[in-house]
Amino acid sequence: MILIKRVDSSDLQFQGLVNKLDAELSIENGDQDAFYSQYNDIESLEHCVIALNGDTAVGSGAMKQFDETTVEIKRMYVETNQRGQGISKLVLREIEVWAKELGYINCVLETGKFLTTAVGLYTAQGYEVIANYAPYTNTETSVCFKKSI
Repeated sequence: MILIKRVDSSDLQFQGLVNKLDAELSIENGDQDAFYSQYNDIESLEHCVIALNGDTAVGSGAMKQFDETTVEIKRMYVETNQRGQGISKLVLREIEVWAKELGYINCVLETGKFLTTAVGLYTAQGYEVIANYAPYTNTETSVCFKKSI
């Protein structure tokens, strides 16, 4: 059974998953990795979520304020051997619930167009493609989404 836990970015299990995410994205992003990496700092994230299978963290996600009514979803990741089990949906749903509890009414996010599984997840969960927001405005490999919660 998967347990969802709210943490902050000082959580070591969250940090471990983010390191795996960064390693995976480094390969996927190729020459553009330095551009994307500069926007993925986790040092001050207060609202993070991990998915636990027993004592083992198998998924993560986070949010940060985008504007007064909106949070940006960041650092979504599920361990390779745990994918396809709905863990990302559980993590995403918990972030949305938490954001709503905090008084936000929208979520936005950016992902790579080439990350077809991520694009499929967000689309299936009711996110709609929007114009790329800064700093991704002129980034052809990015796709941005928004959902009212």
